Parts: sequence; C-alpha cells; structure tokens
Amino acid sequence: MIADTIHSIEQQLAGKAKLIAVTKTKPVTLLQEAYDAGCRRFGENKVQEMVEKQPQLPIDIEWHLIGHLQTNKVKYIAPFVALIQSIDSLKLLQEVNKQAARYNRVIDCLLQIHIADEETKFGLSPEEAEILLNTPELDDLQHIRLIGLMGLATNTDDEEQIRREFRGLKQLFDQLAEIKRFNVAFQELSMGMSGDYQIAVEEGSTMVRVGSAIFGSRF
Repeated sequence: MIADTIHSIEQQLAGKAKLIAVTKTKPVTLLQEAYDAGCRRFGENKVQEMVEKQPQLPIDIEWHLIGHLQTNKVKYIAPFVALIQSIDSLKLLQEVNKQAARYNRVIDCLLQIHIADEETKFGLSPEEAEILLNTPELDDLQHIRLIGLMGLATNTDDEEQIRREFRGLKQLFDQLAEIKRFNVAFQELSMGMSGDYQIAVEEGSTMVRVGSAIFGSRF
C-alpha cells in the first residue's frame, strides 16, 4: 500500500517537486517500507525521533528537520542532517553554523516564513527574512548555506486562501532569490503537505512534505 501511494504521488509531482516523506511518530518498519518503495528524503518534526531512527536505517537517506528547532538540540542532528527547513532566527542559524563546524560540514537550511492566518505557527515575517539575508553577520557563517524558504499554509478548507498564501510565498522567494552571497543560493521552496500539496506544486513549490497521505493518520 505504501509503495503504491508513493508511486502515485510521485507521478502527480511529475518531477516538478521533491517528495519529503514526513515520518513523525511512525515506526522504523514503515520508514523502511517507504525506503524500499524509493523514498530517500524523510522529514521529522522532533530531534529525538530523528536521532533514534537515523542509525537504524540506510545511510543514504536525506534527513530533513521540518519542525521547530531549539538551539540546544542542534548538536544532536549536526553530524548527519541534510536540510533544516525551520530556521526562524539569526541566533538559530549561528548555532547551526557552530555545530556544523565541529563536523567540518556545511548544512543546508531554509528560512521558515510565517504565511498562515494563525497565531500558533512559527516563522519569520517577509521583512525579518530580508533583514536576516542582508545582515553583515552572515559573513561569519562559513558552515551553513541558505537555499530557500519554507512555509505552512493556514489549516482551512478554503482552497483560494491556501493558494493566495502559497502564491505570496513564491513571490517572496523570487524577490529574495535576487540576494547573492557566498552562503545564500536560493533553489528550494518547501510548501505543501498532505492536504494541499497539489495546490502548492501549481504555485511553484519544489518540495512537498507529505505524511498522512502516505502513512495514514498519526499513531
């Protein structure tokens, strides 16, 4: 079943966007099933879960941290994380740089932008993102690379609102992509989840984060 679903989603994406299988709360057996079906990018919300699962699965998996990240947890994922999608402050970026340097790595990151009409979502405003990308302090960060943006749409049945939010994020992405620095090279726009990834792809997403549509509801 998982294999059929993954192949179906991949066909819908038609090479326009990368599939990130969101594996939070799922057992390693299901992750292995997704891997065997061709998935190589797994997204976890919590550091502890990612750290527990990573050694039990094949080494060529790209691990994406997609949930809110506290600075004191960065050290646990720094040796292996492929992409941190939820950068929401310069302080967090500086900690990622510090921990990446310990392993002589450059860690790719996305800035999380607050686009939802909800109080509970994390993320930078468009103005804050632009300030961060232009701050002189970025010059000191040799071990990170900012490669794009991530956003979560409002949890609503109003598809037009979702489309507006995604379209606005794509416009911001295009605007900020003009900023060129040695550690800023925009190429990825992560937006869209199980309920709205098709709209997201239509609006320019290059990465979709799909969990329940692959694995079913959370345990």
